[in-house]
Amino acid sequence: MNNKALICGLTAALLVTGACSSASNTSDTKPAIAAATPATAPAAPTAPASTAAAQDFTLINSTGVEIDKVFISPHNVDDWEEDILGQDTLPDGEKVDIKFNRTETAPLWDLRVEDEKGNSIEWENLDLLKIAKLTITYKDGKATAHAE
Repeated sequence: MNNKALICGLTAALLVTGACSSASNTSDTKPAIAAATPATAPAAPTAPASTAAAQDFTLINSTGVEIDKVFISPHNVDDWEEDILGQDTLPDGEKVDIKFNRTETAPLWDLRVEDEKGNSIEWENLDLLKIAKLTITYKDGKATAHAE
């Protein structure tokens, strides 16, 4: 993950396909990160607070384009691992809850979003222990992220 600034190419003309779905993982080898069902879906019963990880947050897409892939990796790792959206996409104006395995301990994370053509934007050193909501934007050739 060398260039953590804007990687050129993300434009308002991005087109992606996909539908929202959710899958449960009941094995003992759970991924460190998973995208929950979109916030617009009917609410499921709330899990006990003890199952929530401190790094859980809501990602809000205000880029003006549909996001095809989302990658999140600990800052000290040089691999993006898997796309946490899977077959889903994140349309502009939508949000997704990102859930971590409760045993995850890394505080600093890097985020990468891509369109279907592979154009991407990256942010680094996000302290997910202090972020509950992250709104990402792309305007006038500049990518920004607003943390709450």
